[in-house]
Amino acid sequence: QVQLVESGGGLVQAGESRTLSCAASGTIFRGNVMAWYRQVPGKQRDLVATITSGGNTNYVDSVKGRFTISRDNAKNMVFLQMNSLKPEDTAVYYCKVSWLGSMDYWGKGTLVTVSS
Repeated sequence: QVQLVESGGGLVQAGESRTLSCAASGTIFRGNVMAWYRQVPGKQRDLVATITSGGNTNYVDSVKGRFTISRDNAKNMVFLQMNSLKPEDTAVYYCKVSWLGSMDYWGKGTLVTVSS
């Protein structure tokens, strides 16, 4: 069974930075993709960034240049460094891990609130 636990959320002021962490445990295939999503209540869950086990990254346009996704393969962890935060970044942030042929495994999320 794969489990994901996010941490690092909280209340921040606009313009500040925050780093989210996600620790994955269980049997995880090495060739996996880890990702961060976010969801505002009443809206769909949207992709923020992805990173492959080889370190290739992709970002949604709204966070390019502000957010950085990284990972520690030895520890099965993924991080999201968020800079220049805006009120519209307020959401519950979820991490996900998946690999070819697997289901998607999700964490329970961590809330980030950006005040103006």
